[in-house]
Order: sequence, then structure tokens, then C-alpha cells
Amino acid sequence: MSKVGIIMGSKSDLPVMQDAIDILKGFDIEVEVDIVSAHRTPDKLFDYGKNAHKRGIKVIIAGAGGAAHLPGMVASLSPLPVIGVPVKSSNSIDGWDSVLSILQMPGGVPVATVALNGAKNAGILAAQILGSADQCVLDKVMVYKEGLKAKVIASAKEL
Repeated sequence: MSKVGIIMGSKSDLPVMQDAIDILKGFDIEVEVDIVSAHRTPDKLFDYGKNAHKRGIKVIIAGAGGAAHLPGMVASLSPLPVIGVPVKSSNSIDGWDSVLSILQMPGGVPVATVALNGAKNAGILAAQILGSADQCVLDKVMVYKEGLKAKVIASAKEL
């Protein structure tokens, strides 16, 4: 079974990253969750980036705040697609430092970047990536999107 690796720079990022965990579990996608700090545990970061694909992980979601180097560093080490979640942390400059640290990657080291605290969208994007090669996951994503459509139509009728 395909797995999504979800990593974050510190435990304080978990409330944001929980949205990715929840949406993926809702699609019955296995997740592996860990704390990997680019600045405080660089050896763990290198091991994770170089070996995640060997554990069956197909997509990595990396959330980080402040000087958010985790997504980019993992992307530089891993052959897997990486989705970055900028997290507005207590030491953040309105979250822009995190957004730009993840978004402004150099050519050759792509990181798909979602909105500030946008872990739910990161989870959906990871499911869509997996769904490109797994019909069961693709079917679940299509049902989810139909549910979004139905909610909008129902809301419009309530006006």
C-alpha cells in the first residue's frame, strides 16, 4: 500500500499538520508521521530524505514555520514529490517567512507549496498524486470532490 510521509519541524506544528493526517486517513491512505527538524536534527533529516522511498512512501508532506527549510531540504535529498506546508509559528513574520522559504526554491529542487497552514490541501494533493497511479484512491478523490460540489449546491438552495 502506498504511504504518505508527513513530517514537521516541531510538535507545535501538529495542530496544523493534523488536517493532512485526517484527510489522508479519510481516503484510507496510510500515513507515517514524524518530527524532523532541519535545524535541530540534520542527521535525521538526511536519513529521512534519502530513505523514505525505501519504506514505501510515495509522497512527502513537510510542514515548517519560520525559516522553513524542512520541505526544501527534504526535496533536495529525496526522489519523491514533496509538498510544503508553510506554518505560521509564534516567531513568524505573519507567516510570510515560512511561505517564501518554501515557495522560492531554486530550479531543479521543486516543492509543491500550499497556502499558509494549508495542510488539508496538502493531503488532498498527495491523494491526487497517488490517485494518478491507483484507481481506488482516484475514485475516493472523485467522490470527495463530488461531495464538495453537493455542499455548494445545497448552500445555494438555502439562500
